[in-house]
Amino acid sequence: MRTRRTRSVSVAVSAVSAALLLSGAAAGPAVARPQPVAPAHSATHALAPLTNLFAERLLIADKVAAAKYGTGRPIDDPAREQKILDDAAAPAVGLGLAPDTVVAVFGDQIEANKLVQRGLYARWDAHPDERPTQRPDLDKEVRPALDRITTRLLNTLVATEGVRSSPSCEPRLYGAAARSAYGHELDVLHLKGMGRALPSACARVNDHVIPQR
Repeated sequence: MRTRRTRSVSVAVSAVSAALLLSGAAAGPAVARPQPVAPAHSATHALAPLTNLFAERLLIADKVAAAKYGTGRPIDDPAREQKILDDAAAPAVGLGLAPDTVVAVFGDQIEANKLVQRGLYARWDAHPDERPTQRPDLDKEVRPALDRITTRLLNTLVATEGVRSSPSCEPRLYGAAARSAYGHELDVLHLKGMGRALPSACARVNDHVIPQR
């Protein structure tokens, strides 16, 4: 078991790594040096629920990989991926979201998830001792968890629409992502996944659709 000091150092390193990987620079604006606590009223804080869901979904990629690894089931599953996109887009207009935007955001989540899966496959191929010892049930355990996150993510896209449509969305988003990486203690592989999950999260103002009454 890690000591509290070791754990604190590890988390601190993860936070710095998150900021650097997500910002794409070794030095720069405040995004590259996140503070431990964001003001409750800040736009960065407002985007934290969104990036926290991105992180949660990335961590489920470990279970997806463990369920598939060694079974011959491919990482790419076009039919399942299309179902995720269709299910996410179906309620979009009713929620006040543009379907194309929803599809883009969820497409990023799918690609981020697969990025992590591929990284885990490579790790397990190279280090057999690190291979999972249990195989989660993909249909009964893993996919229902992903479906629950889909519902939460749609609602969070609605709740954050104002911030996501603002000109300052991108730096705020990367700041929130760094904080989420800190909170979930993401390793380098999952940090790369987080970076892949972000591109479509900032909405253009004309992406917002007002539901017809």
